[in-house]
Amino acid sequence: MKEYDLNGKVAVITGASRGIGLAAAKKLAACGAVCILVSRNLEALEAATKEIDEAGGKAVAMSCHAGFPDQIEALFARIMDKFGRVDILVNNAATNPHFGEMLKADAGIWDKTLDVNIKGPFFMTKYAVPLMKEGGAIINVSSINAVRPGYMQGIYSATKAALVSMTQTLAKELAPLNIRVNALLPGLTDTKFSSAIINSDEICKRALAQIPLRRYAQPEEMAGSILYLASDASSFTTGACLISDGGMTI
Repeated sequence: MKEYDLNGKVAVITGASRGIGLAAAKKLAACGAVCILVSRNLEALEAATKEIDEAGGKAVAMSCHAGFPDQIEALFARIMDKFGRVDILVNNAATNPHFGEMLKADAGIWDKTLDVNIKGPFFMTKYAVPLMKEGGAIINVSSINAVRPGYMQGIYSATKAALVSMTQTLAKELAPLNIRVNALLPGLTDTKFSSAIINSDEICKRALAQIPLRRYAQPEEMAGSILYLASDASSFTTGACLISDGGMTI
């Protein structure tokens, strides 16, 4: 289906060494995009790119800490030198260093969470936009926690709500450049990031009781939504929040 054909497109995916980021990279590469996989762990990224290459896709590993604006600026300078353009940006990298009551968090926890979850996507977008010379698609991976704060995840939830607001603001500002900005709001997904919930029988049981499908998602179940938002299939969609939560918010 030609609207899902990404041949000739250059896609940047953060947090791409595992979980939703890696699943998204595999999906976009399978549809023809050249995928630039970004995270702090270069060794894990190289293993991921090898996996994509062996499946017939094209991928490149570039290390960068999403919480450091100077590293992000350097990343896009490298991308400009090597590829000369960006067509798709998937802001997936996130952190949640505090699992507990919100008021027990210190300033350091707030700073780290804001740096990665809010400032990271902002600066990724800031430096990607000048390379989107023919328009583009930006997908911010937020969370269902943006609309329903997670248990013992107050700070993380607040940053994900802020990411939704930033998505909608940038959708308005970038529309004249033919750049679409949307958010994906995943529910509970089986990733290392969610291990504190999934690996606790009590907490996981509580979470599953709120999900009509009575299970958590696999990362691959989020990749199709990212492909939709990255492709021409969603050419009239911007500023949207695509919820994929197994029915939790019904």
